[in-house]
Amino acid sequence: MAEQNSVVDATDFPIKKTREEDEVEATTKAPDGISSVIPGWFSVTSPMWPGEAHSLKVEKVLFQGKSEYQNIMIFQSATYGKVFVLDGVIQATERDDCAYQEMIAHLPLCSIPNPKKVLVIGGGRGGVLREVARHSSVEQIDICEIDGMVVEVSKEFFPDLAVGYEDPRAVPEGTYDAVIVDSSDPIGPSKELFEKPLFESVAMALRPGGVFCTQAESIWVHMHIIEDIISNFRQIFQGSVNYAWTTVPTYPSGVIGFMLCSTGGPAVDFRSPVRSIEDDDDNQKEALKFYNKEIHSAAFCLPSFAKKVIMH
Repeated sequence: MAEQNSVVDATDFPIKKTREEDEVEATTKAPDGISSVIPGWFSVTSPMWPGEAHSLKVEKVLFQGKSEYQNIMIFQSATYGKVFVLDGVIQATERDDCAYQEMIAHLPLCSIPNPKKVLVIGGGRGGVLREVARHSSVEQIDICEIDGMVVEVSKEFFPDLAVGYEDPRAVPEGTYDAVIVDSSDPIGPSKELFEKPLFESVAMALRPGGVFCTQAESIWVHMHIIEDIISNFRQIFQGSVNYAWTTVPTYPSGVIGFMLCSTGGPAVDFRSPVRSIEDDDDNQKEALKFYNKEIHSAAFCLPSFAKKVIMH
């Protein structure tokens, strides 16, 4: 999710500030996200969702540090378990992260017959890797994560989420059946993960009929971004281009979207899964919490205002 100003005054929620202004404030106020007005509460605001804030009660700050790329914090919340924060924005919680991780992995992988080689870009927390590893057909999983501290912190504080790092299929190189981009918002270190050159490289890396899935923001507050992404993808990917969405309570507006695309070659109907991950899931230590074939198909049903923009 996006870089933002997370230390807020209850009477003055800023609409937009520059990254430089946020960095100056961070040196003079309380730790990122811990409100100086309501002690013990983590509050998030951002230019990406102006006029809104989301707060969680903090029981204990478990970790706080700065990597080469971003600020990292882990805290124990009163209602959502452990919470993972980058640059002041919630990335994952123990309670609701299953919705995001399971959907971004299984929407694309259940849409093609036998995915074997999968690339995950971002995804340092390990949750997407864990979900990809559920698919018995997958032989190779490559991970491309810029921030090593994200990986190490995830292993320490979210061992169930990062379990995928122990999978022997996580090895380098290949031509891919599927590419998944698990990114935060298009601000700061993740900005390049929303730019056209990356998507062109992804399209080249996929085999004919290969599939691609990336985080694609919220239909409630980011339709202008979604419209631009769709325009780019229709130029780059020669197969299907689809938008799906799901609910994640701790994300802005409570929802998050995904773009799903395929290259030229065998047609891919993302709305109708051709494989059932539930069959593979029988042999897993931990059952799926959110994804199923009914949720898969329903994710592509759009409200009228979004359908008008996305389907035109």
